[in-house]
Amino acid sequence: MSNHQNNLDLLNNLVKKAQGLGADAADAVLVEGTSLSLSQRLGKPENLERSEGQDLGLRVLIGKRQAIVSSSDFNADALDELAERAVAMARVVPEDQYCGLADPDQLATSFPDVDGYDPYEPDEETLISWATKAEEAARAVEGVTNSEGAEAGWGRHDVAIVGTNGLSHAYTSSGCSVSACVLAGEGTGMERDYDYSTAVYAEDLTDPVEIGRKAGEKAVARLNPRKVGTKQVPVIYSPRVSAGLLGHLVGAINGNSVARGTSFLKDKMGEEIFAPHIAIVDDPHRKRGLRSKPMDAEGLANQKRNFVEKGVLQSWILDLRSARQLGLESTGHAARGTGSAPSPSTTNFYMEAGRLSPDELMADIKDGFYITELIGMGVNGVTGDYSRGASGFWIENGKIAYPVNELTIAGNLKDMFKEMTPADDLEFRYSTNAPTIRIEGLTVAGQSV
Repeated sequence: MSNHQNNLDLLNNLVKKAQGLGADAADAVLVEGTSLSLSQRLGKPENLERSEGQDLGLRVLIGKRQAIVSSSDFNADALDELAERAVAMARVVPEDQYCGLADPDQLATSFPDVDGYDPYEPDEETLISWATKAEEAARAVEGVTNSEGAEAGWGRHDVAIVGTNGLSHAYTSSGCSVSACVLAGEGTGMERDYDYSTAVYAEDLTDPVEIGRKAGEKAVARLNPRKVGTKQVPVIYSPRVSAGLLGHLVGAINGNSVARGTSFLKDKMGEEIFAPHIAIVDDPHRKRGLRSKPMDAEGLANQKRNFVEKGVLQSWILDLRSARQLGLESTGHAARGTGSAPSPSTTNFYMEAGRLSPDELMADIKDGFYITELIGMGVNGVTGDYSRGASGFWIENGKIAYPVNELTIAGNLKDMFKEMTPADDLEFRYSTNAPTIRIEGLTVAGQSV
C-alpha cells in the first residue's frame, strides 16, 4: 500500500527518538484499520457503521527493563511525549531477564506472499445485499418463525513494525463476513441457530443464500429436543465445535503456559499424546488464510510446522521470551498488539483430515452423541479436566436420530486426545480448523428419563 513507507518512516523516527532519550533498544508497531459493517433484522437495516482508526505502540528497553506505551495520537508533540513517557517508565519497572528484541541475524530476510489482501472494497449496497439474501433465505425455511437478524462486514488493516535491531516491514490484510441467525418454533419450544462465513477475499465467501438456508435448517432441526440419561458413549464433535478441542491444545503447548508450569502437557514433549494417525499443523503462509502473515511480530521468519506428527508432540508454540525461559529457539509464533509485549500465538492452526467420512465415522455407533454446540468454559488447563455443557443430536444405530439438549460432557483432555479419530471433511472456515472428530468413551451426563 502507498502509505506503508510513511508508516515505516514514522516508526523509525519514533524508535530513534527513544534511543536518543536513553533507551538501549526499542521497537514500535502501528496498525491502521478501516471497517464497514451492516446489521439488519426482518429486512430492515438496524446499524450501518464505517470506522477508521489508527494506533501505535512503542516498546522501550533499558537493560533488562521493559516498558510499553500506546497512543492513537500521531502528532509530533504527542509522539515526543510518548517516547519520553516510555523511557521514563522503563527506568523504574522491575527487571525481566527474558525480555529483549531479536538479534539482527535472527530477523527474516524474505517475506512470502500470503495473498492476504483483497483490493476489492464492498460498498454499503453490497453489504445490504449480502445480509438481505442471507436473512431472506433463512426465513424462507419452513418452520422458521422469527429472526435475530443478519450481518455483513468488511475490514482492512495496514500493519507496520520497526525496531532498532534493523527490523522494518509493513503489510496489509483484509477480510469480509456474512452471517444469519434465526429462530424456529413457538413459545417455550423455540430454538435458535446460525451460520456464517468469513474470508480474506469476497469471492471466497460462501453464498449468502446458502448461509441463510443452513441457519434456518439448523434451527428447525433442533426443535422438540429430548432428554437422555447419564451414560458413557462415543461422542462426535461437528466441525463447528471440533476446532475448540485444538484450542485447548494450543493453550497447553503455549510457551508461556509451559514456562510457568501451568500446562497439563508441560512434560510431554516428544511423547505420543494423540493416536498415531493424528497430525496437527500451523501454516502462517497458507494462501488467503485468515491469519496468514509474512513474518511473526518480532520480525522472525515463520513457516509451516507440524506441532503433532504421527501423534507425537513435536514442539511448543514459542516467541523469543518464552523460548529464552525454556532454553529453546523461537518457533516464529510471536503475536502482538499495540499495547502489549509479544506473546506466543498460532496462525492457521488445523488438524489434518482423516480417511473416513462423517457417516462412516458414526456408522458403528449404536448409542452416541453428535455435538453441535458447547456451553461454558469448564476446562482446567493445569490438570486437563474437561466438563462442558452441550447440545446436538443423539445417534442411534449409526444415524442421527433426534435433537437433545441440557447435557454435560466430561473427561480429561489427555485421555480425549488419545481417543480422537478425525473424518475426511476438513474445511478452512476459521483461524483454527478441524474436521468432524470422534472421541470414544466420554461421560455424557443428562437427566433421568
